[in-house]
Amino acid sequence: MDRAGCGVVGAATLGIFVDLGISGAAFLVWFTVVYLVWSVAYTINDISFWGMLPALSQDLKERERIGVIARICANLGLFSVVVAVVPATKALGGLLGSEQLGWLAFAALLVVLMLGFQSLTLLFTRQQVTVAASQTPFRELVRVIGRNDQLLWAAGAMLCFMGGYMTVTSLGIYYFKYVYRDEATYSVFAAILAVTQLAGLALFPLVRKFLRRFQIHTLATLLCLVGLVVFWFAGSSLTVVAVAGVLLFTGQAFIQLLMLMFIADCVEYGQWKLGRRNESVTLAVQPFIYKASNAIGSGFVGLALLVSGISGARVVEDVTAAGVAAFKSVMLLIPMVLIAASWLILRVGYRLDEKRYAEILAELEGGETSA
Repeated sequence: MDRAGCGVVGAATLGIFVDLGISGAAFLVWFTVVYLVWSVAYTINDISFWGMLPALSQDLKERERIGVIARICANLGLFSVVVAVVPATKALGGLLGSEQLGWLAFAALLVVLMLGFQSLTLLFTRQQVTVAASQTPFRELVRVIGRNDQLLWAAGAMLCFMGGYMTVTSLGIYYFKYVYRDEATYSVFAAILAVTQLAGLALFPLVRKFLRRFQIHTLATLLCLVGLVVFWFAGSSLTVVAVAGVLLFTGQAFIQLLMLMFIADCVEYGQWKLGRRNESVTLAVQPFIYKASNAIGSGFVGLALLVSGISGARVVEDVTAAGVAAFKSVMLLIPMVLIAASWLILRVGYRLDEKRYAEILAELEGGETSA
């Protein structure tokens, strides 16, 4: 599935940017089909990739080290594209004679890099297969997920957090244009986001030496909430905006990794409770949550633009003080509620701390030894 997903993603990526000389309804149909193929193939590839994490190690600390490296590399790839996309497409477009060819060449370069780097995973990764693989029929997928109560609690917490986080980041460009009133400063904010997330992920193993997972989760939640409060009172001070960004994105980096670990640990819990190990089914929840949180963020973007009057503003000055307050309420207060709700959901229902996970793992290993 990993090979198939990667190959189809590459082909569909090129299909999005290739010029077939069609327009109107024909172009709309072509783009819709290719984008749907790309989205499905990307999800398949994503599930296959992250689904290997529980099979690489059952040791909590080792999983965390693997997760840190994986998230750092993923974020490096993401931010590299964000930084390079505008100058690279312009340079390639000038070299090849058209903007469309510049975008196609940039997409082709990314496809080559994707295939090359993913080949390293396919060729050199060795999973620790502890039980015989078994297929889960499609009709049982909902039952498998629904009966894994710890997975549902973790998924609910992650959905709330990511919904709040995506709302903040999606509205960032509008904040700097209509509230801060200097759109160019958004690039500084994006740089703070990138550096802080990478630094937060790199610092996680050090913090983990002194604090348990739940303690880190509480600390990270407080950092996010304080960051949003500071953001509200930042005004026109770039320094205060930067402080708010550091607080928010440090907390986000910790929670991003913790949520991945919480979901991965649900594999062993599901095996213990249901008698079947379902890595791919369990980890399939993560890309679904990302897509759902994107939808939540997009919904709140529309709401913010509507209630603030930005959607009808011709110039920045058309947005009133009341409109700015309404915009900040959607961008900052709603995410605060969602992030706090995420913490509460996890505290109420999620029970797989280090001690409980070790007990479950010991029972599973004891059962395998007896068998």
